[in-house]
Amino acid sequence: MRYKVAPEPADEDLLFGTHEALPLVPGSVEDCCTRVRDRTPVPSRENAREWITFLQALGLAAETDRGFYRVRDPPDRATLRENFLNHVFGTREMYDALRTADDPLSPGAVFEQIREIVPRWERDREPAWETEWQDRIETLLAWGVVVGVFAEQDGAYTVSESAASE
Repeated sequence: MRYKVAPEPADEDLLFGTHEALPLVPGSVEDCCTRVRDRTPVPSRENAREWITFLQALGLAAETDRGFYRVRDPPDRATLRENFLNHVFGTREMYDALRTADDPLSPGAVFEQIREIVPRWERDREPAWETEWQDRIETLLAWGVVVGVFAEQDGAYTVSESAASE
């Protein structure tokens, strides 16, 4: 499964701090969102829900029929990168675009390379879909830097050396 939800970019401390805020014993969505909101700088329940979904995509949280819980042993860096590429919608395509580019790409250039992956229904429902997706690309590039998939310099992106060597 590939998730589309990604919270606003943050640093690794908040990523793992949010992971630690989740319970080890499965809890309801409401309970988990409250814990994330109360134990981290995440400001609202809606934002907490985005974080939980993103943590699930990265393999840092899991869901049962009783609710969400923190994965006791978080994935290593290589698996975190792999989860990001395999479970967050658009990241694999971004990786391929950056890997095959001759030079680092701006977020706008990355968007142009992958714009065809935007589902037709999203294009039809939102007149400003391009702006929305350009923002999404910027968010995912920033997260890619945090998890070690992408590298950024002067506003342009490449595949990180650690991700390229795998």
